[in-house]
Amino acid sequence: MPATNIYSPDRATKYVFDFAEGNKELKDLLGGKGANLAEMTNLKLPVPPGFTITTEACQAYLRSGREPEDLADEVTEHLTALEETMGKKLGQSDDPLLVSVRSGAKFSMPGMMETVLNIGLNDQSVRGLAAQAGDERFAFDSYRRLIQMFGKTVLDIAGEHFEDALDAAKAARNTKNDLDLDAEDMRKLVETYKEVVVERAGRPFPQEPREQMDMAVRAVFESWNTERAVIYRRQERIPADLGTAVNIVAMVFGNLDMQSGTGVAFTRDPASGAQGIYGDYLQNAQGEDVVAGIRNTVPLADLEQLDKRSYDELLSIMKILEEHYRDLCDIEFTIERGKLWMLQTRVGKRTAGAAFRIATQLVDQGLIDLDEAVSRVTGAQLAQLMFPRFDETAKRKKLARGMNASPGAAVGKVVFDSYTAVKWSRSGESVILVRRETNPDDLNGMIAAAGILTSRGGKTSHAAVVARGMGKTCVCGAETLDVDTKARVLRGPGGVTLHEGDVISIDGTSGDVFLGEVPVVDSPIVEYFETGEVGSGEDADELVVAVDRLMKHADGARRMSVRANADNPEDAARARRFGAQGIGLCRTEHMFLGERRHLVERLILSDTDEDRDRELAELLPLQREDFVGILEAMDGLPVTIRLLDPPLHEFLPDITELSVRVAVAEARGEKREGDLRMLQAVHRLHEQNPMLGLRGVRLGVVIPGLFEMQSRAILEAAALRIKDGGVPRVEIMVPLVANVQEFETVKQAIIQVARDVRTETGVHLEFLVGTMIELPRAALTADAIADAAEFFSFGTNDLTQTTWGFSRDDVEAAFFSAYLEKGIFGVSPFESIDVEGVGELVRIAAEKGRSHRPGLKLGVCGEHGGDPDSVHFFEEVGLDYVSCSPFRVPVARLEAGRSMASD
Repeated sequence: MPATNIYSPDRATKYVFDFAEGNKELKDLLGGKGANLAEMTNLKLPVPPGFTITTEACQAYLRSGREPEDLADEVTEHLTALEETMGKKLGQSDDPLLVSVRSGAKFSMPGMMETVLNIGLNDQSVRGLAAQAGDERFAFDSYRRLIQMFGKTVLDIAGEHFEDALDAAKAARNTKNDLDLDAEDMRKLVETYKEVVVERAGRPFPQEPREQMDMAVRAVFESWNTERAVIYRRQERIPADLGTAVNIVAMVFGNLDMQSGTGVAFTRDPASGAQGIYGDYLQNAQGEDVVAGIRNTVPLADLEQLDKRSYDELLSIMKILEEHYRDLCDIEFTIERGKLWMLQTRVGKRTAGAAFRIATQLVDQGLIDLDEAVSRVTGAQLAQLMFPRFDETAKRKKLARGMNASPGAAVGKVVFDSYTAVKWSRSGESVILVRRETNPDDLNGMIAAAGILTSRGGKTSHAAVVARGMGKTCVCGAETLDVDTKARVLRGPGGVTLHEGDVISIDGTSGDVFLGEVPVVDSPIVEYFETGEVGSGEDADELVVAVDRLMKHADGARRMSVRANADNPEDAARARRFGAQGIGLCRTEHMFLGERRHLVERLILSDTDEDRDRELAELLPLQREDFVGILEAMDGLPVTIRLLDPPLHEFLPDITELSVRVAVAEARGEKREGDLRMLQAVHRLHEQNPMLGLRGVRLGVVIPGLFEMQSRAILEAAALRIKDGGVPRVEIMVPLVANVQEFETVKQAIIQVARDVRTETGVHLEFLVGTMIELPRAALTADAIADAAEFFSFGTNDLTQTTWGFSRDDVEAAFFSAYLEKGIFGVSPFESIDVEGVGELVRIAAEKGRSHRPGLKLGVCGEHGGDPDSVHFFEEVGLDYVSCSPFRVPVARLEAGRSMASD
């Protein structure tokens, strides 16, 4: 129920709260700043008195374009109470009350919204302030600050006009320090600033104090929708409908004299997590001076020499706040002639490494338990720690920026095709594979390359998906680059041209592309996951120890298991080292690329059953060998192997290139029967929409022997492992099933193959046959499918495509950026599960499936299996496991643990 207004009990909504009325739990209503000011007030800390206008008032203003009907009266009531507390009125001519008007949303958005200080000063009250302070320079300095901030924030005047005037005043004094300006200089600046307002805003600076305050409040409301605020919210995934609160606080002055000042303090180092005294202090200054950098600050520790009493009090308050919030606190404070005032506190932002260190430090101090510690670190932070990174202190020359498709730092020579990437890599060269976009034929080159750069595509393009799966650094969609593969040149902005062999550096975390070699720093966290070694004594890395502690606790807390998507023994072995508890998706189509492609081509071109059977027989031992290696790497753990899914024409040459080759041959009078037959096959298999064409289970139904060959290879491999003393746990998965009859047709064939293999090998085989749920119809009829299927694995990539009606390869470049900019998407549905749509289908399928087969094993093997937010949803739905790329297995492990620790 809405709170009742303490001044008018009949009001439905209370829009204004005194600091003494709130607390830190009311961030939704009071914003982070207001809630924390209230909390510090309740702790009896020295907080200037004031009140908060709620986010609900901002929401109402943004909806209607005007303030709520009762807001002005409520503000008047609280302002009157503040004036009585302070013993003076806003802007009175002698000893005036001045206030600041500050934004404060639920989630910290530093620098994104507006603040105005010294509200209440005008041509009369500035003299009263001078008399009360005994310092005319201070009073006019405060007045010129008000006009400057008000002009920029409220009247939308470019800040450079005020900055130019200030620079001119300093130049006239032959100084670069504003402290060298005297009272007369400040008085002249006030007049100059007022002229700027008239010239640029077409109106005089308002002299009525209440008008100043009301205009500033509206400006703060409107700052919620400034371009920078919108971009920041999108980046940080902050909902657009929250709005900001507005805090009106009695002014305290750090710019009174050299016994005054302002500063920022952290209870721990936000960069490393180390305990100690961290922060900056600036004498004779107001808060914005620290951020603006108009003068050099001094380290916070220097305050001990400047004002020991305030320093000691600040350290005491920092200890109180950290123990109260049980976390790193970020504090803003002002000292006014030796009196310390607290202006803000919040749980401080920190680096990924600091997050892990601080969480374990707080456990050791007894402030939080391990469940809480796990909830305070994120999979995204762990991923940051796992990727190599560029040395930020090194000199760098940026060439372009694309999408940060797969994190990491990679340096290498530019190559334009897979063959060259492999060749140069084998010669010991580090290479960056540069393409307009990649396709399955580029897989070997992608594996060989240190990183991948494309000028097209987005975060779910082929390059991005495969790169993330391999833990490979990738930047996609760098549209300012022209990739000319024929000329073997890369053209960039400003006439820059790079040739094959030139060195570039790509940052998959930021999306930046740099000319030349940028030094990289290795990640000790990856070494920890690879070896499992933490070290001891002086050899133990504090960060590795922290990660180890929290990962072990997360593993003990989580219910879901974590598997990996792996298509070869090397990836499977690495996934196991990274903590994978099996394979959730082994894609068999990758086994048909490279040197085996000609076998698939011959299979497609087979004219008779005998020809087809011969080609399948030739593929069988190769497939069997693949599966033996994977089952050995995952011995004792479940391995889900997906039968062939993509359309067969993907294994054939490009139709345009092949047509040109045939046409050129014909023009020369040459006979190229092989190319002609291949072209005919390509035309025969060509589809207008391959994503919805002959693929998945349909291949197994239409092409006799294909799925039987694959199933035989899998089961024979399992038999070989059993004979060698292994414990294979095979799960055969049929893709793209839409109804139970399709699945039953294929399952019956697999069961018959199993009988044959058992007879031939004399080995008793245990295995499961299940299906992917990646079509809406499959989700809606999951109860019927569960009568035949022994497990479900949700293919959320295709389920997202078919639910939204998207072709993933097309839509990201076509309109996703516009959808994100307009707020239609908060985040791409291919990055994080669409809970209301795709997620609801997952929920329906899970419930329906288990209604017919209690205990039905449920997992997910799409890209969402490694997305932190999606993992929490899958826990809520009750899936048994998530599967993701090997490199993201630790991330999924941590998030699965967090989903339980936060319950």
